[in-house]
Amino acid sequence: MPGPIQSIERAAAMLRLLARGSGRMGVGEIAAALGLAKPTAHGILRTLQGVGFVDQDPVSGKYQLGPGIQELGGGHLDANELRSRAINRADALAARSGESVRIAAPVDGEIKVVHHVFRPDNSEQELAVGEILPAHATALGKVLLAYDAELTAAVREGELTALTHRTIIAKPALGRALTEVRRAGWAGDIGEYRSGEASIAAPIRSRGGLVAGAIAISGPIDHLCDGQLRFRPALVEQVRNAAQAVSRDLGGAQ
Repeated sequence: MPGPIQSIERAAAMLRLLARGSGRMGVGEIAAALGLAKPTAHGILRTLQGVGFVDQDPVSGKYQLGPGIQELGGGHLDANELRSRAINRADALAARSGESVRIAAPVDGEIKVVHHVFRPDNSEQELAVGEILPAHATALGKVLLAYDAELTAAVREGELTALTHRTIIAKPALGRALTEVRRAGWAGDIGEYRSGEASIAAPIRSRGGLVAGAIAISGPIDHLCDGQLRFRPALVEQVRNAAQAVSRDLGGAQ
C-alpha cells in the first residue's frame, strides 16, 4: 500500500498553523514553525494561494487563510458569485447563438437556475431565475448529476417522473446518459422537459476542476437540432466555449 504524500501532509499542517494563529504569518515564521526549508514553505504557500486556500497581504507579504477554505464546508461555489462571474459570458452566448441562456447550480440538493438571459428576438418570455429543474430531464441537470455523486444518489433513490413521452424514466438508461456526459463533456435534452424544446449544457468548473455549475442554451428543437434530431455541432461548440471561458474566470480551467 502506498505511503502518505509528504507535500500534502505539509500543506495540511500549514493550513492548521494559519487557522490557529492570531494573525498573518511570514514565510520565514511558517517555515520555522514547521521545520521546513524556506523555499519549500514558499512553494507550498504559493500553491495554496493559487487555489484560494491562503491569501498574501500585498503590503507585509504575510499569509493568512483565504476564502477558498470557506467553500469547503458548502462543497460548491456560492451561486451569487457564480452568477456575477458568468453574466458577461452568458450575454455573449445568447447573442451568438440566438437562444436563451440559463446558468444553474446545486443549491440545497436541488438544481436551481441562478441566471437567465432571454432569447434576443423580442419574443415574449418568462424569467426562469429561481426555477428548480428536474435533474433527470434537463441538460443542465444531467451535467450536474454527472459530476456530483451525492446528487446522483438522491435522484436514484426516488422515482424518475415522466414529464413528456421523451423523458428518461429508467434508471439504467439515466446511468448510461451520465456516463456519456462525462465522456463527451456536455449534455443535451430533446423534448425531455418540455415538448418542442431542446437544450445543450456544459459544466462550469471552479478551482481544482470542481464542477460548480452549468451553462446551457434552450430553444425550439428545430433551432438546436437538424432533421435527424442531432444537435448542431456549432451550437455545441459555442456552449462548451462559453463554459470553458467562465471556468477560466473562476480559476478552474487553463
